[in-house]
Amino acid sequence: MFSFSKKSLGFIVISALIAAPVAAHNVKVSGDVAATFHLEPGHNPKARQPSRAWFALTRRGGAIIPFSQCNCQLAVYPEPHKEGSVPLMKPTLKAISAEQYQGIPGAEIVFPRAGSYELELTGTAKNGANFRPFSLSYTVNVGS
Repeated sequence: MFSFSKKSLGFIVISALIAAPVAAHNVKVSGDVAATFHLEPGHNPKARQPSRAWFALTRRGGAIIPFSQCNCQLAVYPEPHKEGSVPLMKPTLKAISAEQYQGIPGAEIVFPRAGSYELELTGTAKNGANFRPFSLSYTVNVGS
């Protein structure tokens, strides 16, 4: 059996917290499509300032789905909202490069005020691509 003093246990816990990676990306799955979502800067958007949202789409097995193969749409809703309500905005998606990803869907978003928002990304395969339609949603908290 191991014997730790309070001091050494505290050191171990603090070391683990320092070494633990910060979760800067949000991954979700819908059918056979997964998306790594990131919002710049640092998932800390500010009201009335541009933020860049991007989605690294992958098929089961890890193959990237480029924007050129996806009929993707992005809708932004203020929270709370009712199912079927009209989105606050539909930012235009375009192919961007972010981190190690090339040609992935991304958009610039300017949130009008501080608060909580839902970003909903939907997509279908363009001719020649092979994945099922998907719908993914992410909650974003916007500061003032």
